[in-house]
Amino acid sequence: MSAHHPIHPGDPALLHLTSRQVAELIVELRTEGREFGLLWPSATPGDINLRGHRLVDIGNVPVSTLINLLALIREFRRDRDIHHRPEPT
Repeated sequence: MSAHHPIHPGDPALLHLTSRQVAELIVELRTEGREFGLLWPSATPGDINLRGHRLVDIGNVPVSTLINLLALIREFRRDRDIHHRPEPT
């Protein structure tokens, strides 16, 4: 998972995610995204739409959006931590 290579909503690997796994991703996004205002308290694992995309109930966005947001947050934090490390004395 990389912010530079987002997951496409139709990625076949997403079809194998269970509702429980999607719920865990939602919890992770709530935890990781809190600092950035990504709260979505009502988000729940959604259905699979007609094209086979697994959805998250926050307006029926693809689960790929959830994964890609997590990748962006992680990459931002990694870059921030690298550039804001205190200089050794």
